[in-house]
Amino acid sequence: MRRRTRTDAGQAFPIYVAMVAGLLFLAFAFFAVGKASALRNGAQGAADAAALAAAQETREQFGAPFYASLPGKMLDSFLNAHPILGCPAAYGLASANRATVTGCHPMFGGQRDRIKVEVKGHDSVDSPVVRDTENVVGEAEATAVIEFRCPNWESVDFNDDGVQDMYFFTCRGGEMLEIEPASPPPWSKVSKTLYDVHLVDN
Repeated sequence: MRRRTRTDAGQAFPIYVAMVAGLLFLAFAFFAVGKASALRNGAQGAADAAALAAAQETREQFGAPFYASLPGKMLDSFLNAHPILGCPAAYGLASANRATVTGCHPMFGGQRDRIKVEVKGHDSVDSPVVRDTENVVGEAEATAVIEFRCPNWESVDFNDDGVQDMYFFTCRGGEMLEIEPASPPPWSKVSKTLYDVHLVDN
């Protein structure tokens, strides 16, 4: 039997070093890929939260204009043209989730308005083995809808004086809602019945 000499061992050592170095490189590369995926997921979560915050804040701001549209029978005009003012809320939610809003775009659609929010994460991949990753961050976008839930409504002028005294709304799912313009309920009590806020595919 041939015995291994020191020369054989010396020749094998560089191979072992190369193998270990290759394995370490692969490990760091896989780590970079995993971190990039995690950052992307984090950015998506920030975008979702920011878009919902913008839509919810806009819904809150509908209150006074909505009630003001009722006495003059201007509800249709309000539903087809009202401002979306919730973008500042998107900036706050994105920042709380370690991201920055790079775009906030209201998209009007009558009784189904949208807000599209784009964000960029604060943290980078910054891999020691993958080049040019120090500036690679997670980016994502999300769109939230503010949807009027009560398309079937009618008003009644009890005194026949041209001023509508009561509005009756029939909402999705058969839910009924009555609003008296002269003494409307707190917006916080009726806003979630009148308007639904949810995420949709971009």
